[in-house]
Amino acid sequence: MRYSIPLCGLLASVALASDVHELKKDTFKAFVEEHDLVLAEFFAPWCGHCKALAPEYETAATTLKEKDIPLAKIDCTEEQDLCQQYGVEGYPTLKVFRGPDNISPYTGQRKADAIISYMTKQNLPAVSDITKDTIDEFKTADKVVLVAYFAADDKASNETFTAVANGLRDSYLFGATNDAALAKAEGVEQPGLVLYKSFDDGKDVFTEKFDKEAIETFAKVSSVPLVGEVGPETYSSYMAAGIPLAYIFAETQEERDTLAKELKPLAQKHKGVINFATIDAKAFGQHAGNLNLEAGKFPAFAIQRTDKNQKYPYDQEKKITEKEIGEFVDDFIAGKVEPSVKSEPIPEEQEGPVTVVVAKNYEDVVINNDKDVLLEFYAPWCGHCKALAPKYEELAAMYSSPELSKLVTVAKVDATANDVPDEIQGFPTIKLFPAGKKDSPIDYSGSRTIEDLAQFIKENGSHKVEAAVAEQPEVREETGEEMPEQAPAASAVSEKAEEATESVKSAASEATEAVKGTDDTADVHDEL
Repeated sequence: MRYSIPLCGLLASVALASDVHELKKDTFKAFVEEHDLVLAEFFAPWCGHCKALAPEYETAATTLKEKDIPLAKIDCTEEQDLCQQYGVEGYPTLKVFRGPDNISPYTGQRKADAIISYMTKQNLPAVSDITKDTIDEFKTADKVVLVAYFAADDKASNETFTAVANGLRDSYLFGATNDAALAKAEGVEQPGLVLYKSFDDGKDVFTEKFDKEAIETFAKVSSVPLVGEVGPETYSSYMAAGIPLAYIFAETQEERDTLAKELKPLAQKHKGVINFATIDAKAFGQHAGNLNLEAGKFPAFAIQRTDKNQKYPYDQEKKITEKEIGEFVDDFIAGKVEPSVKSEPIPEEQEGPVTVVVAKNYEDVVINNDKDVLLEFYAPWCGHCKALAPKYEELAAMYSSPELSKLVTVAKVDATANDVPDEIQGFPTIKLFPAGKKDSPIDYSGSRTIEDLAQFIKENGSHKVEAAVAEQPEVREETGEEMPEQAPAASAVSEKAEEATESVKSAASEATEAVKGTDDTADVHDEL
């Protein structure tokens, strides 16, 4: 018994051991100068997303320590000057340092595997030299690896492949070899390219002309599983793929596996045209409602045209079979299926200065006119949207005169109740549609103050309208991360919140918010 206290102390010290370096203003510069590559997290202790990231960050730090890639963190509540110096506006902010002056944003997902993969790529040259002794290890160094095989004097192929690697190095590992014998052993003719992967058949061979655009398309298509899984870690990549996504909703893993096997021939047939993926209907069932399916009625199938955010739900009374779904997909590709449009009724009259937009009047109010239109995409349960509402009303009132209302419209749309052309990643999202440039809306990323919003309209609108701003009392500006006592910040797609300025993801609903309660660190599974 006399050893119990020292032993407890020893165990506590082991439990608290961390491979993440906590830096301060007086240690930061020397640390990044000492190491060739550093990933730094700027955080706040109260931030829910930071708390969610912490165990993932620790795991990644331990693995990357073996590769001599240190991970660091800076508490911005204690090191405000340091965080301000590096332009930190929300939490967590992650930056990659190659010395104190060579800085780039971390654009990967906030999971340990993703952090490890991303930083491993950052630690390698854009294209690694491959030999017969290293190829086996390199092929399995990441989930997706591209290896080019071309002759030493083939400068054109070398330059093309290097250009692709420089553009996509954050996403994939690239290697190249001039060894003709190695190419032959791999069954490749020079110039050739193979994408090795840890899923499906293990590799895809590039068979087209050695062209930059063709290689980029090949990489993006072949790096996606034939039938993948939609979740917080994969959703954003599916949205960015540029092709429609077919969802297979099912409540159990066994059922998802069965349906994936059933529809795999369709995924193979339409590879590069439509992505197929299963989705956990128990965890993310509310997302079915966003696709205009009846939530709770599973299994279910729907196609989303991601570039236009159009939804094509499959009749939930029908069975999901290769034959039936095959006919539906063929009709979709042929343009024979009309998109389903969810819309609230058009308001009989507009009450108040903010114009209410619904799906049925979206084109008229936002697109088909000669006005500068500022549009807020909101969710009724979003805490930031509620905080913005009174200021947004005041902003709209500034343009309500007969003269200015002909030039500027300040509007809002409930993006949970109305289908809108864009896939909204978080709430509130604010876009300006300038007159004459409606096809190029401008995202607003500034402070949510009346003054800044009015200045944004003046600077970016086609009419350059200047409206008088009433003097406002000084208030604390939002960081984009809600405090613990406020409505919870929810997960965005790629991670549960890909940007610190996002408080919620569009896949959520009022029912989801009720599940969350009031804890901003809650892990809400109904959101992507």
